[in-house]
Amino acid sequence: MELTLNSAVMGVETSGIRRFTALARSIPGARTLTIGEPDLDTPLPLREAAKASLDGGDTHYPPNNGYPYLLESLSRFEKDAHSLAYAPEEIIVTVGATEGIFIALSTILNPGDEVIIPTPAFSLYGSITRLCRGTPVFLPTEKTRFQIDPAALKAAVTPRTKALVLTSPNNPTGCVYTRETLEAVHAVLRDKPIFVLCDDVYRALIYTDSYHSFAEFGDMRDRIIVVNSFSKPYAMTGWRVGWCMADRPVKERMQVFHQYAVVSVPAFVQRACAAALETDTATTAALFRKRRDDVYLRLTAMGLETELPDGAFYFFLNIGKFGLGSEAFCEKMLREGLVGLLPGIYFGTEGYVRLSYCYSDEDLREGLDRMEAFLKTL
Repeated sequence: MELTLNSAVMGVETSGIRRFTALARSIPGARTLTIGEPDLDTPLPLREAAKASLDGGDTHYPPNNGYPYLLESLSRFEKDAHSLAYAPEEIIVTVGATEGIFIALSTILNPGDEVIIPTPAFSLYGSITRLCRGTPVFLPTEKTRFQIDPAALKAAVTPRTKALVLTSPNNPTGCVYTRETLEAVHAVLRDKPIFVLCDDVYRALIYTDSYHSFAEFGDMRDRIIVVNSFSKPYAMTGWRVGWCMADRPVKERMQVFHQYAVVSVPAFVQRACAAALETDTATTAALFRKRRDDVYLRLTAMGLETELPDGAFYFFLNIGKFGLGSEAFCEKMLREGLVGLLPGIYFGTEGYVRLSYCYSDEDLREGLDRMEAFLKTL
């Protein structure tokens, strides 16, 4: 008797990011600058809010989409902070942004539908698209300084195109899409039955005054799905809580997947999330901006080519002049230089590597010193 498994699952590999990070952590003495997880602990008031919720007996099933108080807080927060008008009834509290992306694509995709994914990109988008039996269509942006070329986007659209993923600030580049880029994308898509999935998880960590989200285009509201997360700006990665917003008819179908996949986000963590929305993230953004500036000076002094990121906490370094593929480069640097970066091929773009600067100042100094010494051996 031969057992078979879901062919969609069999066609998706485990995360290269996680595999390489595990390898780096297995090398004695190596410094890893791989994962996008802030070195900060969750602020004490947020932890105390969760403890108080537990002590108050909040250990029962909450409403599927989240407690009304949190949905109302999220609605106010998005209106006040981002000028996005979504009613509490148009929001789902999710198990991280990852679940938000999963239920969004699960809701809109039929087998064979295409999802345009500008690269470099977090590998999750392509993997989830395949798990939903869709087809990822990758749109390279490295030749346009990681902005989307509207002519290339137009050429990528087919009768099977169902969605475009926009991540700004971007992982792995830290790029922020300009207003001109977003307007050009809007011009291509405004008259087409194509969804736009806005992954805005890094929007609280921006270092420019000219940030815009595609979600601002109100004439496409019925086709826009916004995903966000508590993980990065509030140092809550381990809490696994995010939220997604969509026009009510779409949201009501998304909640079907949400209910049957996870039922709900745990009850007692939601008080901490509400407290987080009252927390000023300016200090955190200023910390990462300073690290960005310091790391940029070191990298450029080493002769490495990179864009200055306008958000998030990553550098995407061009290593083309070294004549090595990104996996070979990173493995060589890890084993000989004892510092771990991530291969650009994991993000769909060869010839680059990603450095995360959300680590401590000490880890960054030591890691950069080792990188500089290693590069001199090439």
